[in-house]
Amino acid sequence: MADTNPIQGQVLVNQLSPMAFGEGKYVDWKGTKRGEGCIIDFYTEMILEGRGYQVRAGTVTTPIVGDVVITDAASELCVDAGQGLAVIPVYLNIAVRLGTGTLHEYALKSVDTASTAGTVFVPLPLLGDTDAVAAVATARAQTAGAVVVTAELATTTRRLWAAANELAVAAGHEKTTHEYEPRMPHIIANNACCYCQIAGTTTGPSYYAHLDWIELLWASIR
Repeated sequence: MADTNPIQGQVLVNQLSPMAFGEGKYVDWKGTKRGEGCIIDFYTEMILEGRGYQVRAGTVTTPIVGDVVITDAASELCVDAGQGLAVIPVYLNIAVRLGTGTLHEYALKSVDTASTAGTVFVPLPLLGDTDAVAAVATARAQTAGAVVVTAELATTTRRLWAAANELAVAAGHEKTTHEYEPRMPHIIANNACCYCQIAGTTTGPSYYAHLDWIELLWASIR
């Protein structure tokens, strides 16, 4: 029910039959039956617009095995933002299934250079629809640090999140689920990479992991 000249202060009650309007149309402000305005958060809106994607590692009862100690230029999974694209990493989950090694380390980092090797992973749309638009960003996921990224430098590599555990995982004693859910999201753009490292000493941990992101054209935000 589009209206190019709405009455100031009024909202459209539209709860029983939500509508999707055409691109570039002016529409009434949506409200509740009591007249409160309905406001949607940024992340939810991006997913509804089909701008959310995921790279994952590990399937059913077949986890991925991490690296033996975090190694420079080696990672387990990543997302690359090509030229003209902005990517916002919004959520990372790592679930350790078997952590017999010690000195476990987990990190999420970014650098202004794309990855160069590793098994390509076709990003999964977070809009669960067979007609969902394919991602523009590219991704990789591979066991034991086989996703190759640019060597870390304190002057160029951003450290977004990290967790560590010095002990082998024993029943009920150590944390086995790790999450990154930023209060202040980071943005990579124009041939940059966000990558995750998962490792332990003597034995790499077996784990399941996924990284979710939102992507926008760089021209849309700068």
